[in-house]
Amino acid sequence: MQRLLQRNIGGLRVLGAALLAFASGIAQAQAPNYPERQIRMIVPFPPGGPTDGMGRIVAEIVSKTLGQPVVVENHAGAGGSIGADMVAKAAPDGYTLMTTSAGVVTVNPSLSKVPFDTMRDFVPVVRAATIPSIMVAPPSLNVKTVAELIALAKAKPGELNYGTAGPGSASHLAMESFNRVAGTRIMHVPYKGAAPAVTDLLGGSVQVMLIGMSTVMPFVRAGRLTPLAVSSLTPSPLAPEIPTIAATLPNFEVSDWFGLFAPTRTPRPIIDKLNAAVNEAMKDPAMKQRIGKDAFEGVPANTPAQFRTFVQGEIARWSKVVKDAGIAATN
Repeated sequence: MQRLLQRNIGGLRVLGAALLAFASGIAQAQAPNYPERQIRMIVPFPPGGPTDGMGRIVAEIVSKTLGQPVVVENHAGAGGSIGADMVAKAAPDGYTLMTTSAGVVTVNPSLSKVPFDTMRDFVPVVRAATIPSIMVAPPSLNVKTVAELIALAKAKPGELNYGTAGPGSASHLAMESFNRVAGTRIMHVPYKGAAPAVTDLLGGSVQVMLIGMSTVMPFVRAGRLTPLAVSSLTPSPLAPEIPTIAATLPNFEVSDWFGLFAPTRTPRPIIDKLNAAVNEAMKDPAMKQRIGKDAFEGVPANTPAQFRTFVQGEIARWSKVVKDAGIAATN
């Protein structure tokens, strides 16, 4: 009886190995020579912004590594949801991809009805880079640290204002997270984009912003804005002299990130090729220096599974912030 059981177990192991090999062979057969033609890289925002910039860098990496042209197409609208929906509905063959910022796939679904489900309709391929936010204030506010801002805001509840690029924007969610952790009541003033918000910040009409470093660092360097802290857990290599918010509010971290996505059911060998291409390129010191000029920071190499888990966590995190703060997007 024992020998029979051992033979059965051994037979099952052989069968299991054969099935795994068969499945692997099928997967490889799905994309043996990928890519064989031009690839579309959808960027769900207009040209010129940080998402477009990172999309073009990722497109260049994929093109150089895999040996086929990658054409960037900007399809803006509905906070990025129009372009994302195009990718969600595209053929899962690796010839339509998307580089996007975090909000499109992790925040938009909590703000309004979108035509896609992030975890159902996309394969998270690789997280490529991040842009930490920086908290800045005009010199006229006369605060130089996060602790001083918190003290002033608590002494004058509801009297200080923060500007954002609009309801539901990254800058809005970042400051609402800050309010909740710091126990402050700094009031939201939404603008139609970051540029007019920064203009009013420079003029003192609003007293603080927590926004991507690339947007305001020129004003910080020129002495027109006071840098209070960055939102990453460790100081940014782009400005190592600026402290972190986490030094005052432990574990506080907010940053915008950028990643590559493919339609669901895209064959795993294709996903693995794309993942390896981007991870390898981001290790290059020359690439780190290049993206650093635009305030991007590379992230550690990550697998599709790790990126998927990260995206799931971000969806849960921001849906709670949106719900607790009663945030709603406006069109």
